Amino acid sequence: MNMNLGDLFAILTALCWSSAVILFDLSGRLFSSIQISLIKNFIGVIGFICTIFIFDINLFDFSFFEIITLLLSGIIGVAIGDLLFLKSLSIVGSGISAIIATAYAPTIILFAFIFFNEVITKYVFIGAILISCAIIIGTAEKISGITKKQVFKAVLFGLLAQLLTAISVLMVRPIMEDHSIISIALIRFGIGLLITFLFLWIKNGTKSMELTFRLGLKNPFIIMGSILGTYLSVIFWLAGFKYTLAGRAAIYNELSFILIIIMASVFLKESMTKRKWVAVLIAVIGALIVSFN
Repeated sequence: MNMNLGDLFAILTALCWSSAVILFDLSGRLFSSIQISLIKNFIGVIGFICTIFIFDINLFDFSFFEIITLLLSGIIGVAIGDLLFLKSLSIVGSGISAIIATAYAPTIILFAFIFFNEVITKYVFIGAILISCAIIIGTAEKISGITKKQVFKAVLFGLLAQLLTAISVLMVRPIMEDHSIISIALIRFGIGLLITFLFLWIKNGTKSMELTFRLGLKNPFIIMGSILGTYLSVIFWLAGFKYTLAGRAAIYNELSFILIIIMASVFLKESMTKRKWVAVLIAVIGALIVSFN
């Protein structure tokens, strides 16, 4: 299989995102999910704004319909999807979250077929079944300090996050053909930042907001995770979908799954039981089968 520019961007997405997940997991021990979401979106938006000014990118070249689509994409994928992912991550940790996240590629391929008529084959269905089995196997064992109800909630949040992420990126795919991905990223994450800011402000008040920014912007894990996971990986992620088929981009994005499992074991000292290894193997096989599509 020949590599193209979009494939390269998708692989870089996996490298950046897997590193960011570990960093967010570490920072999650001091901050809530919504606090991490607020800081990461804030740093990402600042990065996008700086990039737009440096490269003199036209930010106001969208139609009314495109603006509405971008705003909806930001609400679905950033304000809601990212928050659900971080909540799932805070419950079960990086290792299990990575297994849940393997639902991402089949979801992308399915919606790419529905929205853009990209070819879907029997391999996608077989791969999706295997990946679903991996999620069940990987999350079925008892995790120390976590109840079955919490695991179920984490799996539900994680799967919803993947579904919303897939829908949100495919919504803006036609817009990416004629516009800069930086301006698209800024609008999506700008609305995500605004909604997260308002939610936290209404829920916890001004003092909580001040504390979140004061401590969050001093935390090296959140800062590095935001640069890698919100700024760089989002640019690479959108570029991957712009320059290659959605299915191919999603499969290469899935490399982050393997990297997260390895990093969680090395840096977070998460135990790798036989059940987890079986789940990893099944999920990898499922992802490879889907890649035959």
